[in-house]
Amino acid sequence: MIGHRHIDKICIFTALAALVITVLFTQGEALGIKTLHSSPGYEARLFDDSRVHTIDLQLEDWEAFLAAAPSEAYFRCDAVIDGETFSNAGLRAKGNNSRRLVAEYGLERYSLKLEFDHFQEGQTYYGLDKFSLDSSFQDNSYLKNYISYDMMEHMGVPSPLRSYVWVTVNGNPHGLFLAVEEPEEAFARRNFGSGHGQLYKPDYRSLNAENKDVALQYISDDPADYDNIFRNAKFQPDEEDKARLIEALKALNTDGGDLESAVCVEEALRYFTVQVFVVNLDSYLGRTGHNYFLYEEDGQLQILPWDYNLAFATYSLGMPEPVNDAELYINSPIDTPASREIMNERPLFHSLMQDDRYFAQYHALFDEFIASYFESGLFEEKTARIVKMISPYVKEDPSAFCSYEDFLQGVSTLSTFCALRAESIRGQLDGTLPSTIREQLEFSGDYVDAKDVWLPDMGEIADLTD
Repeated sequence: MIGHRHIDKICIFTALAALVITVLFTQGEALGIKTLHSSPGYEARLFDDSRVHTIDLQLEDWEAFLAAAPSEAYFRCDAVIDGETFSNAGLRAKGNNSRRLVAEYGLERYSLKLEFDHFQEGQTYYGLDKFSLDSSFQDNSYLKNYISYDMMEHMGVPSPLRSYVWVTVNGNPHGLFLAVEEPEEAFARRNFGSGHGQLYKPDYRSLNAENKDVALQYISDDPADYDNIFRNAKFQPDEEDKARLIEALKALNTDGGDLESAVCVEEALRYFTVQVFVVNLDSYLGRTGHNYFLYEEDGQLQILPWDYNLAFATYSLGMPEPVNDAELYINSPIDTPASREIMNERPLFHSLMQDDRYFAQYHALFDEFIASYFESGLFEEKTARIVKMISPYVKEDPSAFCSYEDFLQGVSTLSTFCALRAESIRGQLDGTLPSTIREQLEFSGDYVDAKDVWLPDMGEIADLTD
């Protein structure tokens, strides 16, 4: 028995406290309380990457879906994920060149997008509104997207969750795909909390246009001049949202501007550390200048990773001669990862590198990345685990773009590329190898030897005809 003259008051206070805590947890967002980053239900389910998951796509007419795939039309679909059915979701093909070329060659292996609330408002997969199924187009290793996102996550950059999935269509085997969390509402809530900011995917209408906004150049104070950004907003921005972003771009593009007011410098430097390592020529630092997400909150920008199936120097558009020269890309300079023409048009990287403090921090982050991810053996451990896990599925993949032997060669080539790239960057950091294009023109020593690396072994368009 508890003998205490205040026991009734204590019990009442405890009950009230428990009630308040319950309300805050369940209704806090509605009351305007901003939650911290969260671990949603889907993270521990579909995106548990310790195993290969299963998805059965159940459609009334798969042939009609394939016929409409080039137009990216949505079809109603029941998705059975690890044995659990989610009805009436929206399914469409996705991609640009990959979608066009899959159709052109008469193949069925499109990358796919599954949107749970497209036909049924409010439906989610344990809080997830949408995810993609990446087909490993031009990726014989099945690793490029997975390992690039893992590198970004390792360096603390907000990155999409991912896991491997064995996909069937109406019960029939279709192939091994990589499920990738789409950067939309659920992604923003998971990484930035319920009171998150704005999210954009800047992209051009035509590659031949100027596309200054995609490059994050300041043009004017008129939002109409930033159509490639605001047209691709994930949440509807109001005039204040637009004004904040434009003001950040103005600071980013002003000599001597306050970069820290406009950019999350630490995050951007961590992003560029990995981005430069993987030599993704179809990116912000490439000729196209796209394939990234832009997050803005309180007038400060973050650049987020997206789309790495053409990373590791396997994007041929704009490649200098000789094309597929592995030594050129394995030894690509980390301080000027593109030509002067491109660098001058990429202020998010160029402006950071003009500041001695950030330049030194960039090198320190590269040292951290090479030491903790490669020299520690972590990269070999991760790739070995993933390859062992997915190999039986690749061997049975009925729609694969390559043979099982090509897959093994692709894994070997990607692994060798990364090991040699890490070796080259270590040399660039300690000064034994040139870290700029200008220094390379004057260099007469030996680079890291990459003569045994044939880049197309990681995947090329010619594989579609085999």
